[in-house]
Formats: sequence, structure tokens, C-alpha cells
Amino acid sequence: MPVYTAPLQDLQFVLHDVLNVSQSATPGYDELDVDLTRAVLTEAGKIAENVLAPLNPVGDREGCRLENGVVRTPEGFAAAYAEMRAGGWMGLDCDPDYGGQGMPHLLQSAVGEIFVSANMAFNMYQGLSHGAYNAIHTHGTDAQKRTYLPNIVDGIWSGTMNLTEPHCGTDLGLIRTKAEPQQDGSYKISGQKIWISAGEHDLTDNIIHLVLARIPGGPEGVKGISLFIVPKFLVGEDGALGDRNTLSCGGLESKMGIHGNATCVMNYDGATGFLLGEEHKGMRAMFTMMNEARLGVGVQGYAQAAVAYQNALAFARDRLQGRDVTGARNPEGPADPIIVHPDVRRNLLDQKSFVEGARAFALWGASLIDGSHRGGDAEDEAMISLLTPVLKGFLTDKGFETTVLAQQTLGGSGFTREWGLEQFVRDARITMIYEGTNGIQSLDLVGRKLGLNGGKTIMAFFRMVKDFIAANGDDPAIVADFLVPLERASKDLEAASMYFMENGMKDPNNALSGSYDYMHLFGHVCLGLSWARMARAARIALDAGASDTEFYETKLATGRYYMARHLPATALHRARIETGAAPVMTLDAACF
Repeated sequence: MPVYTAPLQDLQFVLHDVLNVSQSATPGYDELDVDLTRAVLTEAGKIAENVLAPLNPVGDREGCRLENGVVRTPEGFAAAYAEMRAGGWMGLDCDPDYGGQGMPHLLQSAVGEIFVSANMAFNMYQGLSHGAYNAIHTHGTDAQKRTYLPNIVDGIWSGTMNLTEPHCGTDLGLIRTKAEPQQDGSYKISGQKIWISAGEHDLTDNIIHLVLARIPGGPEGVKGISLFIVPKFLVGEDGALGDRNTLSCGGLESKMGIHGNATCVMNYDGATGFLLGEEHKGMRAMFTMMNEARLGVGVQGYAQAAVAYQNALAFARDRLQGRDVTGARNPEGPADPIIVHPDVRRNLLDQKSFVEGARAFALWGASLIDGSHRGGDAEDEAMISLLTPVLKGFLTDKGFETTVLAQQTLGGSGFTREWGLEQFVRDARITMIYEGTNGIQSLDLVGRKLGLNGGKTIMAFFRMVKDFIAANGDDPAIVADFLVPLERASKDLEAASMYFMENGMKDPNNALSGSYDYMHLFGHVCLGLSWARMARAARIALDAGASDTEFYETKLATGRYYMARHLPATALHRARIETGAAPVMTLDAACF
């Protein structure tokens, strides 16, 4: 059975040594002192390790069942959900006016990693609710906020997002679900949605569906889409639950992974709905959910890698096979533990260096969200907009790859269900697909985000890297191992960006053919920057006489590995990009 231990020391290191949160000017960060974050993360770790993680194989084995229109979640999920509710975890960073604790999104993201590593399928129930909360909080009327938010924050009710239909996924302009206006100001919603996570379940008293639909007579395409609140049970003016709405779960998907989460076909048969935001402006409101969801999926990507790595490491320390070529390390035993072998160490360091770099990158992204939302910082808003497709696409691609590496560490045992690694692989795979496939993320990055603010935001990123290198160039302990590789990688990113600017206008396929490589090139630079920041923080701690020298020395060694073995991939991606569209587009479609 797999195990999980929350990475409390590493999370604290990123929050306080790297990001220096309590010294930040972002409103609310002054409260994030070491004691507060330790207390919150410790409690999250306890429930993750003792309650959620043991249920992860249970959820995978049992899955969800549809019985007489009701979805039954796996054994133990309801009790675990009640315990999460009692602890106030649903509203950690929600508005205190509606019962939330008002913590920064940064802390929510750190806690989120812990819960996802422990049980990704379970955590999706509250994750979808959080997205619905944000959409209503941002775009809802005062009456809608009063009606729905307190119970969503409390966890008595949950939420979903309903976008995809059988004939359309990415191209939402093809949506057919209709919203017929009624005299009382409500709408009748009719249509079918598919792949709706947590669309029906037995964990809450009500489910608040946010549904994209068309009001007759509106513009064609995405400009004619509106967003509606469609509750499973209608809510009276006094807040009490009323009649069951005319919507139902028409079936559960049979899936590769995340079996513990109900992925539903949802049928809306003239269901009563209420407009959220403005008519025909539903995409604006829905993207409030989707942008947060994409960042959350990036966390899922590396969080699955993190728990897979923990189990691979434990196996490598215990499994006895062969002898160290330089001499026996376990002379009293029949063989040495496999962690002594260079290829196993390479495998484990690939995992460790990605997970720790991804953690620092993701939490930096969360701090930018806080800077934008709490501090009103337009530059932070632009930067997180630029980085969102990188966070989602790169961290989930590499996160899945890392779970496979962890599985490989176990050899044949990794292919069996007993050890749990194959579940992490299956669960991680969906992160590359939902909330916008990673191909779509790369197209968004190159087609929209690269030119954000007339190119000023990407230039601000380059300046940030250059300024960091210049500010730390007098530290010989990190120059050769960290700053020189980072500068080289950043130049590859600049050159690739310039290639798009010079050749994309001549033929857009020159940019689009290289977009996936560009997303990965960008991701490596972001992890390189994150490792350089961590190296600086580790050096400062060691120079200050930190007691846990092993932790900081290990951090530096792991960072050197990433900079030496992974960051050079930027040159490969740049070379691919600069081949242009011809290698990709020359072959006639009939010849594939």
C-alpha cells in the first residue's frame, strides 16, 4: 500500500526562505509568519496522511456508482468530507463575509498540494466547488452571493462547471444548450453536458451547477454564450431547499483514472437557471473558474509526481538487488539497496529535482495571484496571465512523466496494483487533458499571451531574470552552477520568442508548429529561475548558521542536478522551433 508524508519542511522553505512571504507588501501576507503557516500545513498534513491517503486506493478500487439517479461515492468518502468540512478547509481562502477564513491564495495552494498528493480524486469535489465560489463571488449579484456562497464555503453545498457537450470541447462556440427566458426573470435550461467532474454525488445537500448555454437570438459563436446558476435543488427566498430541479445524471464515465471522482453526463430538461453576470458574456465569467482551475491542475500535476517520488524513494532504499560497482555497501546482506546504482539515482534525481522546482514555481504563481487580487498589482496580473499556460501545461506534462519514472523505479512491482504507483500514473494522466489540453495551452501561450500588452509582459519576464542574475553575480557559490546556466537558457527563450516575432507574421504556422516546444522551453527557464532562487536562499541560510545544514546542502545539490542535466533541454527546444513549419506541415494529410 502506498504511503504519503506531507513535505512540511520544503513548503516552509519555499514560503519563508524563497518567497519571504511575511515581508511581502501583498495585503494579508504580514500575517503569514512561520508559526501560522506551520500550524496550518501541519494540520493539513495530519488529515491528508491519516484520512485522505488511506482512502486513495479505496476510491480507485471501488469507484462511484449510479443508483436510481444518485451517485454513491466510495466507502469512507462521506465521512472524510464531513471531517474536512468540520475543519473549515473548504473556505480557507474564501471571503470572511460569507464564512471563509480569508487566507491568501498562496496558503490555499500549499494546502492544496498536500490534499492532492494524498487523494486527488477526493480533492476534486472541493476543488470544483472553489471554482464555482469564485465565479459567483466575482460575477454574481448581491442576492446570488447571499443565497449560494455561505453554504458553498461551508461545504454543505458543492459546485461544478458545465462546459463540454458531446459535439464540442475546445470550440465552445459550437455549444447548443439553450436558455429560454421566463417572465419571472429565470431561464429554462435544456441540453446535455458531458465529462462533468463531481456532477452528481452524495457528499452534499445541494450541487450548484454553473452551465454555459445560449439565449435564443444572441450572437453566433462564443460571443453569444451566457453562464447560468442551475441548482440541483431550487432555493427558496428563506434559503431553504425546495423542489428538485429538472436535471439529472445520465451516466458515469468509465475512466482510466480518478475513479473516486464522479465524472458525469448531465441532462438538463428545462431546468430552472439564473443568469450569472451579463447576457452573452458567459465566457468572461466562466474563465474566472477556468483560469483558477488551470493553475490548480498544474498543482495536481506535480503533486501526483511528489507522492509517486516518495514511494519510489522508499522502495529504492529497501529493495536489495545487485552490488555497487565500486564495492559492496551492504556487505552483511545478499545485495545492496538499488539506490546505490547510478541509473536508479539518475531516475530518482530526475523526480526530486522536478518536484521541488515545480513546487517553488507553482507557489510563486500563487503569490502573483495574490498580488493581483489582493494588492491590485497590474504587473502581477499580467505576469500570471502569461505564466498560466506554462504552469498548467509544463507541470502536468512533466508531472505525468515523473510518475512514470517513479513507477519505473519499482520495476515489475510498479506495474502491480499492490504498490500503488500505477494508480498515480493513471490519475496524473488526466491533468494533461482537462481544463484545456496541453496543446491548447501552448497555442494560448504563443498565440495570445506572448503578445500580451504589446509584448511588454514577456519583456518584463526577461528583465526579471536578468535583474536576478545581476543582483547575485557577486556570489561565487551560485554563479557557475546556477546563474550561468540560467542566463544561457533565458537567451534560448529570448531567441525563440524573436523567431516567432520575425517569422510568425509571414506564416502563422511557423509559430504554431513550435508552440509546444516553446511551452516546454519556457517551463524549463521558469524551473531554472526557481532553482536559482532556492540556491540563493539556501546559501543565505547556510551563511547565517542554519542548524539543518543537511537540508540546505541537499537543496543545493539537487538544484545543481537540474541545472546541469535538465536545463540544457532549452537548446533542443529552441532548435526545433527554429526549423519552422516545414517539417510539420509538408506532409499531405492523406499520407499520414
